[in-house]
Amino acid sequence: MSVSTMFCSRCGDGFEPHEKVVNSHGEVWHQGCFVCAQCFRPFPEGIFYEFEGRKYCEHDFHILFAPSCGKCKEFIIGRVIKAMNNNWHPNCFRCEMCQVPLADQGFIINAKRALCHDCNAKVKAAAIGKYICHKCHAIIDDTPLKFRGEPYHPYHFNCTACGIELTVEAREVKDELYCLRCHDKMGIPICGACRRPIEERVVTALGKHWHVEHFVCAKCEKPFLGHRHYEKKGLAYCETHYHQLFGNLCFVCNNVIAGDVFSALNKAWCVNHFACAICDTKMSQKTKFFEFDLKPVCKRCYEKFPGELKKRLKKQYESSPRKTVI
Repeated sequence: MSVSTMFCSRCGDGFEPHEKVVNSHGEVWHQGCFVCAQCFRPFPEGIFYEFEGRKYCEHDFHILFAPSCGKCKEFIIGRVIKAMNNNWHPNCFRCEMCQVPLADQGFIINAKRALCHDCNAKVKAAAIGKYICHKCHAIIDDTPLKFRGEPYHPYHFNCTACGIELTVEAREVKDELYCLRCHDKMGIPICGACRRPIEERVVTALGKHWHVEHFVCAKCEKPFLGHRHYEKKGLAYCETHYHQLFGNLCFVCNNVIAGDVFSALNKAWCVNHFACAICDTKMSQKTKFFEFDLKPVCKRCYEKFPGELKKRLKKQYESSPRKTVI
């Protein structure tokens, strides 16, 4: 076909004898006519998208026709997953709990979340206080057997030593499961807190064995980690809380009083910390003092108080318990 018999597919005009012609899928165009139907600009690098007989540059095609992903917000070219009233890249549509892709395995809507079947079963089981078996994915009606941190029906396993079907009393040792009888023959101690075997360092206290990290203060629950502990009525306490609950802490420094205890005003003091609350003069067991605002005041500071206040403090002094050193 000669140039003189061809006509532009857009404007319908002919071509000059030496004019450059754009040929696309059997149609011809003037160079100035071969442009995006939306922005009327030439196609970058000649790349265009066609829809209902009209050609668009990539940018305008995405804006006009391509869906946006509900997760990454990017345009979707190719396969589109339509779910949850939105559009998704196949790799962006995932279970909101375990993040497994859902495009090819199906999903369940639970509390406005897209979940895989396994996670949905876990949520339903948790709602009724149950576990889901990590192997068969069924609800565990009784106590689960915990193995490598996951719950199982006990009957899925056999004892590594004797081969008997296991129960919830099974014990895990170095990633192997044993029945209680075979485990006891191994002589491995059981932690008094978590009831799991102790394979490394053992703490023996209160008539039991403990993992180092599980032997903790009954008050603050911090591990002793080798530090001294104090026992009282079958419980262990760190030094601070033992003395706080059963001993003496200084009213001033709040530390355990290791030596003599100075008792006054229903409080305990380190001997060197008992001082006038106003002038900070140190006072001894022989020093006369008065109580003011639940704190000790020396006689010199007391003499500076107004007359009525002195009378009241003197009356308190005569009726208050005396100081003692233990």
